[in-house]
Amino acid sequence: MAIVQEQQPIVGVAPACHALAIPRASYYRWRKPKEPVPVVRRVPRAVPPEERERILAVLHSDRFAELPPAEVYATLLDEGKYLCSMRTMYRILHEQGEVHERRRQLRHPHYQAPELLATGPNQLWSWDITKLKGPVKWTYFYLYVILDVFSRYVVGWMVAERDSATLAQRLIAQTCERQGIAKEQLTIHADRGAAMIAKSVALLLADLGVTKTHSRPHVSNDNPYSESQFKTLKYHPEFPDRFGCVQDARSFLVDFFQWYNTMHHHGGLGWLTPWDVHYGHAEQRFTEREAALRKAFEATPERFVRGVPTPPALPAAVWINKPRAQEVSSEQFDTKFCPECLILVDTFRNTRSSAPTAHRKQIASHRTRARETQAIRTLFARARLARFARRLNAPRLVELELAR
Repeated sequence: MAIVQEQQPIVGVAPACHALAIPRASYYRWRKPKEPVPVVRRVPRAVPPEERERILAVLHSDRFAELPPAEVYATLLDEGKYLCSMRTMYRILHEQGEVHERRRQLRHPHYQAPELLATGPNQLWSWDITKLKGPVKWTYFYLYVILDVFSRYVVGWMVAERDSATLAQRLIAQTCERQGIAKEQLTIHADRGAAMIAKSVALLLADLGVTKTHSRPHVSNDNPYSESQFKTLKYHPEFPDRFGCVQDARSFLVDFFQWYNTMHHHGGLGWLTPWDVHYGHAEQRFTEREAALRKAFEATPERFVRGVPTPPALPAAVWINKPRAQEVSSEQFDTKFCPECLILVDTFRNTRSSAPTAHRKQIASHRTRARETQAIRTLFARARLARFARRLNAPRLVELELAR
C-alpha cells in the first residue's frame, strides 16, 4: 500500500494497483480506515444506577470496608438481607478501580532487550561460564570464556574448580591488558550469573573504562554467541565425556582453542577463521579466494551457470538483538515504477490467456506470493518484469528496466 501511495503522483492509483495486483478498494480503505463505533450493550437484568450506588455505599461502610465481597454477601444473607450476587459486587467494585491484590506482591520489572552492535574487533565481547564434568558424578570444573563477538575469536579463557567472581575479575583484567583495550573502547556483555553481576567485577570494569551489559533474566537468546561457542566445544568429536582433573581439562582446551581460533572456518564469517577476521587478514583471504574462483571459471565456464562465482561476503556488522525494521518503503528496495513498466504489465496480462499452461501456472504462483508480503510484490514489479518482457519480445523495455 505504501508503494502505491508513493507512486500515485507519477502513474496514478489505478495503474499502480493494477501492476501490484491490489484492488483499488483495498487501497482506499487503507487510506481512510473506518473508525470503530463503540457498541453499548444494554442488559435488561442489569442493576439500576440508583441501586448500584446503594450497594457501593454498603460496601464502603465502616462495617464492610475491610471485608471481601464473599464475606459481605454471607453476613447480609445470615441477617435476612440480599443486595446482589457476589459477582455483581465484584463488578461494581471493579468499575471503581477497587479490585486489586491487597497483599504486598513482588512484581518483576520489565527488562529491555539489549541491542548491541559491533563493526570491528575489540568493540564488543561476550563472556560466560559453563560446566565441564569431572571424574565422578556431581563433580564439575568451570570453564570461563571471553569471546569477541565480531570475529568470534576467543580472546581469553580459564578453567577453575569453582565459579568465582574473583577469578573472573582476574581473567578480564589480564585479557584487556593483553588485547590493549583503551578506555571507552569496549563493551562486555554477559548473562546474569553470580560472577557476572558481582560488585567486584562491576568495579573492575568501571576502572578499566569498559561498558557492561547483561541479558534479560532467563533469556539465553540475549547471549547467543557464547552459547553457540559452547555448543561447538561440546559437540566436537574429540570432546570427552568427563575430565580426570583440571590439568586434563586444560590440556584438551589448549588444543581446542588453538584449532577454533586459527583453523576452524566459521559460517558466520564467510567461512574465514576467527584469527583472519580478528587480526585483519580477511581482505587478503577474500582476494585470494576471488582469484581462485575466477581462475576456475576461466578453466571451465560451463560449470558456472550464474556467471563468475564470488566468495562469501565478509562480515560488516554483528548485532545482538538487531532492532526490527519499521515499515518498508519502496526507496529501501530501490524500486521506482515507470509508465513503460506498467504498460508492459498490462500488455502481459492482456496476452496471458494465450500463454502456455505451465507458464500461466508459474505466473499465478508469482502473483500469489506477491500478495503475501510487500517485499515479494516489489520483486514481482521489479525483477520479474525483465523476464516477462523477454517473453513478449520487448527488448527495448528490458533494456530500459535493467538500466534503472
